[in-house]
Amino acid sequence: MMTDQDHLVFASDNSLNIQESIEIALWKVMVIDDDNDVHSLTHMVLREYQFEGRKLAFIFGHSGQDAKRLMEEHPDTAVLLLDVVMEREEAGLEAVDYIRHTLGNRFVRIILRTGQPGRAPEQRVITQYDINDYKEKTELTAQKLMTAVTAALRAYRDLKIIEQNRRGLEKIIIATQSLFEIHSLQKLATGILIQLVALLELEDGALYVHSAGFAATHDKDDLTLYAGTGLYETMIGKTVQETTQPEIIALVHRSLQNAESICENNCYVGYFRTRNGSLNLLFLQGNKPLTPLDKKLIGIFSKNVALAFDNALTNQELLETQQELTFSLGAAVDSHAQQSEYHLRRVAASARLLARLAGLPEEDAELIWLAAPLHDLGKIAVPDSILTKPGRLSPEEWTIMQAHTDVGARLLKNNKQRVLQAGAIIAGMHHEQWDGKGYPSGLNGEEIPIFARITSLVDVFDTLSHDRHYERSWKIDTIIDFIIQNRATLFDPRLVDLFLEHLPEFQAIQTSLPNPATP
Repeated sequence: MMTDQDHLVFASDNSLNIQESIEIALWKVMVIDDDNDVHSLTHMVLREYQFEGRKLAFIFGHSGQDAKRLMEEHPDTAVLLLDVVMEREEAGLEAVDYIRHTLGNRFVRIILRTGQPGRAPEQRVITQYDINDYKEKTELTAQKLMTAVTAALRAYRDLKIIEQNRRGLEKIIIATQSLFEIHSLQKLATGILIQLVALLELEDGALYVHSAGFAATHDKDDLTLYAGTGLYETMIGKTVQETTQPEIIALVHRSLQNAESICENNCYVGYFRTRNGSLNLLFLQGNKPLTPLDKKLIGIFSKNVALAFDNALTNQELLETQQELTFSLGAAVDSHAQQSEYHLRRVAASARLLARLAGLPEEDAELIWLAAPLHDLGKIAVPDSILTKPGRLSPEEWTIMQAHTDVGARLLKNNKQRVLQAGAIIAGMHHEQWDGKGYPSGLNGEEIPIFARITSLVDVFDTLSHDRHYERSWKIDTIIDFIIQNRATLFDPRLVDLFLEHLPEFQAIQTSLPNPATP
C-alpha cells in the first residue's frame, strides 16, 4: 500500500485518455531517493519519454524500506533508479540484496545513482551486487539519463521475451509429457499460442486488446474455441462467429476455404489438418505487422506444431478408447447386477468433480474418472440370486456379497496400467468406512486411499438417488440427511463438507445423465 511518501505518476500527466490507459501497458519506472528534487527532475526529464510506443509510469519512494515494499507490490517494475545512501549509508545496497535474493526478482534493471561515490565505490558495488548500471548524480545529464533508461528497458524487454520463450516451451513439454491427460490437447494449444507470442516478440504488456489468440476445432458447421490467451481466454466453448470481429472471421474462413495458413498484417492463422482428418486452427493477433523474418519463423515453427497436434490427438483417441473400455467393462457387471450403465457415468463424473474440489492434481482427477466405473467389478463373481434378491441377505449371502471387493481388486491389481491399478484400489476399498467399521480390511480415516473415499461417497449418493430393483429412490432431503448423519462414520468428513457445499453441481451431473426410460 502506498503512503504519502510514495506514489505512482503517469508519464504524460493527465493527458492519457481513458481508452488509451485501458489498452496500453506502461513501463513502470521506480525512483527511490531521499531527495525530492531528484524525484522532480527525473519526472521532468522523462515525462514525455516513450520506448517502443509505450510511455512510463513512475513509482516514487524515499528509503531503502520503501524500495523493498514497493518492489514487492510492483514486481513488474522494469527499471529501478536507486539511491545508495538514504536512511543508512548502504540502504540502497541492502535493498538490492533484498530484491534479488529475498524477492527473487531477476528481471528489474537496477541503476544505482549516488551523490557520494566515496561511500560506495563503483568497483566494489559492481562486483558484489547484482546491479545493471552505476551512475554518479553529477554525471547523469538529461541525455545520459534517457540513454541509461533506454538501455535498461531494452534489456528488461529482452529478458521478458526469453522468459516467455521458456514459459511457452515449458507448457509444450508438460503437454507432450502428459498426452494421456484428457486436457492435453488444450494445454498443448495454449502452450503453442504462448510460444508464438514469444517467438514474434509480442510481449505481454504491449497492447492487451491486440495481443491475443485462440485455438479452434471444426465442429459440425462451426469453429469452436478450445484454448485461448488474452481476451479469448474466457471464451472457451464459444464459436469464432460469437467471439471475434468480422474482419478476423473473414480471415479465418479464408484460411479454412483455401486449406492454408495465412500471415497478413499483424495476424496469423495456422491451418492444421491431422492424420485422422480432424482440423485445428490457430489464430494470433499481435500489436505490430508481421515481418518477413516473423513469417519465416512461423513457417518453421508450424512444422513442429503439426506433428504435435498429430501426437496429441492420437493419444487423446487412446485415452477415449481406454475410457470406453472401462465403462464397457463396468457396464457388463452393472448389467449383471441389474443397474444402468448411466450409474457408472454419473459416478465417474461425480468422482472427478469431488477430486478437483478436494484439491487433487488434474491428472489424478482424470485418473479417478477413468477408474471409478470399475468399483463394482468384483460383483461379476456374485450369483444373480444374491444380487437381485429383494429382501435382506442372510449372513452367508452377505459374506458372499462382501467378497466382491477382494475379487475386484485381485482381477485388476497385477496389471501395470495406471487406470487399472487405480481401479484395483477403488474396487478393493470403496466399502471401507471412516470409523473403521467397513470391509474388507477395517481401515479407518486416511488409511483409506482418497480414491476409495471419494468413490464411496458419490456411489452412495447416486445409488440412493435412483430406483433399484429392490428399492425405490430416496428423496433428496432424505439422502442429504443420511450423508450428514454418517459424516465421520461412513464418509470422510472433509469430503462430505465439500460435497454439500457444491451439491448443485453434483445434482447437475444427475440431470445430465439420466437413466433411460423403461419401456
